Amino acid sequence: MTVCAISTPVAEGGISVIRISGEASLSIAEKIFKPLTCDNVQKMQGYTCAYGRITDPKTGHTVDDGVLTVFRAPHSYTGEDVCEISCHGGVYVTKKVLRLCLENGASLADKGEFTKRAFLNGKLSLTQAEAVMDTISAHGEFALASANLTRSGLLFRRIAAVRDTLVGELASLAAWVDYPDDDIPAVTDESLNSSLAAASSDLERLLSDHDSGMVLKRGIDTAIVGRPNVGKSTLMNMLLGYERSIVTDIAGTTRDVIEESAVIGDYTLLLSDTAGIRTASDKVEAIGVELAKKRIERAVLILAVFDQSERLSAEDEELLQMLKSSGKRVIIILNKADLDENLLSEKAFDGFEHLISVSAKSEDCRDKLVQELRSLFSVGTFDPDSTIFANERQINCARKAYEHILAARQALSSGETLDAVTVLIGAAADELLDLTGEKATEAVVDEVFSRFCVGK
Repeated sequence: MTVCAISTPVAEGGISVIRISGEASLSIAEKIFKPLTCDNVQKMQGYTCAYGRITDPKTGHTVDDGVLTVFRAPHSYTGEDVCEISCHGGVYVTKKVLRLCLENGASLADKGEFTKRAFLNGKLSLTQAEAVMDTISAHGEFALASANLTRSGLLFRRIAAVRDTLVGELASLAAWVDYPDDDIPAVTDESLNSSLAAASSDLERLLSDHDSGMVLKRGIDTAIVGRPNVGKSTLMNMLLGYERSIVTDIAGTTRDVIEESAVIGDYTLLLSDTAGIRTASDKVEAIGVELAKKRIERAVLILAVFDQSERLSAEDEELLQMLKSSGKRVIIILNKADLDENLLSEKAFDGFEHLISVSAKSEDCRDKLVQELRSLFSVGTFDPDSTIFANERQINCARKAYEHILAARQALSSGETLDAVTVLIGAAADELLDLTGEKATEAVVDEVFSRFCVGK
């Protein structure tokens, strides 16, 4: 079946692209596209373009002028013959060109169908296909770098190396058991345990990279906390680059949790401006203070703001004790450095490694914050050249495989039969084959591509 879809956003813009993929794509394009720079669409070579008119074959009327790009199978994104029609980027004209494709033999593509065909035709592994959506949805440098590494096949190759180790051991075990009279080297407990140890170590590293990297990839869950009027909302607005939180000199203005995301350097912070933590003056503010405390429990990073033009209050002391016992990553922000008076000593914050003295109104605050973020989330915690599992499906497969390998090693050390060990190794290999898509069920494949947008 030949399918088509609009592969650019359906909105006014410079150009729109309508993609056609399948055996009949060239013949469909020939019916509606009249090239001015070559004789015939069917004669066009792969990776070539032609300028021409898009026409309605029923009326002969010109709908638009545009460019046709041809990709010949198997050297195309989907592995099939592909044509892409670029027209002017109006909503009506784009939908009109799509309708002409449908009226002349194409069917409307489902979500992710072009990438699904690329997977089914062996152009991409399942992990590479899933990385396509990660590339589209990336909101920061780390997310984009990880998606590009996975799309290049790095994750597939790392998983495949572990899988090959397991499959090799399964083959050796099967040969040794099935052909005892042949001159086949015996599988020793020592050699088998060594191979399984290497496989589990590789998976453990991948899982560790994932746990550290997902914080950077999806954004760092960040709570801005402090007592009223220390500058939390000012800090939030400065980081966002626009006024999102209300700033007044009236204590207790912020009573709910205000959430937005901001890109700070290479980091995406999922910011929450919380109510000032103090003994509330009314029921509504009390609810806001409770929400702020719960937000601290959920956050990965705490930006704790203190007013250095005033001495530490009882509320400040309570907050510091709460942060010390939370085990969270904390950056202490001593705000209002633009004021002449400084009544806070940094000794009051002993035990907190990351502290900056700033004015939340100044861009200098952003620069200092970036330096602290690099210290907290890069050095020794995540390899920027690593790849991260794209979703829960992948991470679950890897974790199950890791657990099966550990169980196999435990069975081996406790004297279980090699048959029992073989079953566990086989289960681990199956999970990795599911992860890469080499043995994924049709239901899993359909679920993966249902999360794509139409036209990709």
